[in-house]
Amino acid sequence: MGRIKNLTISRLISGGNLISGWAHSRDLHYVHNLMDHYNTPEKVLDTLAVLEECGVNAIIADPRKKPMDVFKAHWKRGGKIQWIAEGHPEPNDLTTNIKASIDWGASAVYIQGVIGDRWLKDGHTDKLGECVEFIKSQGVPGGLGAHVLDVIVNSEARGFDPDFYVKTLHHTNYWSSRRSDQGTDVVSNNADNFWEPTPRETIQFMKTVKKPWIAFKTLAAGAIHPTSGFQYAFEGGADFICVGMFDFQVREDAIITRKILEGFKSRDRAWYA
Repeated sequence: MGRIKNLTISRLISGGNLISGWAHSRDLHYVHNLMDHYNTPEKVLDTLAVLEECGVNAIIADPRKKPMDVFKAHWKRGGKIQWIAEGHPEPNDLTTNIKASIDWGASAVYIQGVIGDRWLKDGHTDKLGECVEFIKSQGVPGGLGAHVLDVIVNSEARGFDPDFYVKTLHHTNYWSSRRSDQGTDVVSNNADNFWEPTPRETIQFMKTVKKPWIAFKTLAAGAIHPTSGFQYAFEGGADFICVGMFDFQVREDAIITRKILEGFKSRDRAWYA
């Protein structure tokens, strides 16, 4: 377990893409429909129960009706899982979306990584800081997400002071990793095959960042085995890992996480949670 402000959070955090029906699947276009048909609201409730049984007490998910309704039903029947909401603000409306998640029961909110990347690219970097401040003013931890390391670099340089970061980290030792002819950024990448463009640079810079770090896309959207991906993320300095899991994957992933953490002797980055 680790802490982000007043929250005690399992080192393994569930991702919410599978629940919401989003799936990075490269060129397999049927997978989104498969997610929706498999992860019915009833199946998601079962999955949340398995997560808690295996010690996973937090989930990151977008503020859509399906996950929000499922979380409400789960809490109503006694579930305790904490929802870390993706913040999806608009440049001309920084508060409405964030406030809606907090009102619905989010334990923390962070600005989603795609938005962090886009706003940096579009020159709205200062608004990221304003969003973080608004989240914190609502009495819950406020974070900032990114695929592109410069989002975090700019945040640290400008003193945005988020309570935590959500930053991609995965190695590139998988067969469908980014090719040399791919010059686009993560968000515009049509091949849908990489999410961490600079893993070594991320590891080096995050050594200087004294805030909790949730690493996501640690398995490159299912391309890397958990034993390899989890080890790389924790050794690289992550305080937590966010992993999308089907119900039948939860127990194994929890066991792998525990074994890795119990076997840790040292790492270059201090634990900040």
